[in-house]
Amino acid sequence: MKKSQIEQKLIEKASLQQEIYQIDESVEKFTQDINTATVQKLGSISDFMVLSMHKNSIRYEITKLIKRKNELLKKVEALFLEIIELQKESEQYKYILEEEKEERRKAKMHDEMLQNEEFIQSSYIRG
Repeated sequence: MKKSQIEQKLIEKASLQQEIYQIDESVEKFTQDINTATVQKLGSISDFMVLSMHKNSIRYEITKLIKRKNELLKKVEALFLEIIELQKESEQYKYILEEEKEERRKAKMHDEMLQNEEFIQSSYIRG
């Protein structure tokens, strides 16, 4: 059960990291757009004021994306800590199971030893 929880958290973490990667690509594209945007003689950006507004709107989008990225990074960190805790619990559970198995094995060996002693004693008494 813990393994499935760990796998689920790892999938969620991978999904968040993919979204972070996409945000990084968008930020890079927007940054390039800001750096390459110019006034065009007959284009849609024919005024410096419009160009400035366009660049400001791109900067605003970049700010929103960076804020979203920071939120995702916090979620990834929290997931990472949860995964570590689940792995610790899983290891503890595995250790406990191994200890119980060892105790059952020892008890079984003890029972077999007692049976062997009883058999030897009964053989000796008969003999």
